[in-house]
Amino acid sequence: MNFIKKLFQKNENDMQIKDYRNLEDAKQVSSSADKNLEYIQQKLHHPSDLKERKLKNGKALLVYLETLSDQDKVNEKVVLPLSKVDDYELKDMESTGKQHSDLHKGIKELLKGHALLFIEGHTELYTFNATVSHNRSVDEPENEKIVRGSHEGFVENISVNINLVRKRIESTDLTVRYYKLGERSNTNVSILFMQSLVDPEVLEKVHERLQWISSDHIMSPGYVEEFIEDAPYSPFPQMLNTERPDRAVGDLMEGRVAVMVEGSPTVLTLPVTLMVFYQTPDDYNERWIVGSYLRTIRLMSFLIAVTLPAFYTAVIAFHFEVIPDALVLPIKASIKDIAYPPIIEALVMVITIELIREAGVRLPTPIGQTIGIVGGLVIGDAVVRAGLISNVMIVIIAVTAIASFVVPSTEMSATLRILIYPMILSATLLGFIGIVFALMILLIHLCKLESFGTPYFSPFAPLKWKGLKDTFIRVPLWKMNKRPADTQVEELKRQKDSRGWKKP
Repeated sequence: MNFIKKLFQKNENDMQIKDYRNLEDAKQVSSSADKNLEYIQQKLHHPSDLKERKLKNGKALLVYLETLSDQDKVNEKVVLPLSKVDDYELKDMESTGKQHSDLHKGIKELLKGHALLFIEGHTELYTFNATVSHNRSVDEPENEKIVRGSHEGFVENISVNINLVRKRIESTDLTVRYYKLGERSNTNVSILFMQSLVDPEVLEKVHERLQWISSDHIMSPGYVEEFIEDAPYSPFPQMLNTERPDRAVGDLMEGRVAVMVEGSPTVLTLPVTLMVFYQTPDDYNERWIVGSYLRTIRLMSFLIAVTLPAFYTAVIAFHFEVIPDALVLPIKASIKDIAYPPIIEALVMVITIELIREAGVRLPTPIGQTIGIVGGLVIGDAVVRAGLISNVMIVIIAVTAIASFVVPSTEMSATLRILIYPMILSATLLGFIGIVFALMILLIHLCKLESFGTPYFSPFAPLKWKGLKDTFIRVPLWKMNKRPADTQVEELKRQKDSRGWKKP
């Protein structure tokens, strides 16, 4: 126990992380352009991609990083305008560049892809935005396909992502706030919310938790998610990951907060409930009857994915009498020559499915498809012929795998696949009673879990009848006059009676 305590105990020395963003005081720009260049080279450790150009017979010095700056923009914004200037007064460049007297601020701008211009004899510098951009098209995300609706997706550029949201919400209520996270990486992070809808307490919690992040680098939203989530040891995700602008906009209009990180197309939305992970844009693009039917299928997949292997294990090990008479002989014939108990069969097949899935994801697409065919047909048929696994177990695991992949969220899908193992163990030890106990523990955990103060199992616990309009089924849109109350939204009313007209 002492070892475990020491493992998780916070060391005061480890908590003293240096803040590399604010280590140095202001550095006045020297009147000598060569001295400024020497200082920049020293601070950047003489990088090979640092380029400098003497202009106006050496009276002006242009500095930029060729790997971050666009050469055409440098010529357009600096070289050509400067060639038309007859003297070197500062006011001559004010129309195109920003003026700074702090050299450290200039270096920060340089690392963003800006070009720096020094004029001999002056103690100010000018910065010009010459950042090179390599943006891919806003194609539909591969892991969030839909049948009807928008086919745009977020990209790795945070400015483009905010643009996709602002195009869909032309409102002064939409607010964007920027953060710099990562002591060394200085990663751009932004949060978006509707000022009149978001709960101030949720917004304050997000702001406070982001401010507490002291890691030296933030590479993706996954980093941010682990630092700010309520229950890091819970298998259930407490923030929704999406690459779809329409889904992020829908969450914003329900009073949620969206978190974007530079360099990643994934956007986090919070707070969330369990039901959010089983909703897709197709539910609202289709008519409500079709949307409700599809959502019911997805929710059924939750119970199938979690309990089906455990149910089969319990039946074979403890409750053989529940099998219908017509199936007793076929099942007995299938398992009589199997040398291993049901738990070994189940675990071997579950792990095999995970290996095939992981191999298919990591390999190139053509090879990944081949692995799926080989794993599903050849290996499955071979293990049955070898007498290692029964035919029934193959069917059970195949249905379980399909049910786990029905979930729209990849994070929730992974959670269901993890929950299979404790459920199988419980069924092996106590049969149906073990399954009931495991489900009770799971239900208690869901009722206790919160996402930024929002009950995770809402609107079932606590029970809110009006919130059931968009859970197991989706009622018609004109019936949903109020927003979900689980996000503690400031303005519940969403719309007036949209079918006030009368049919003639």
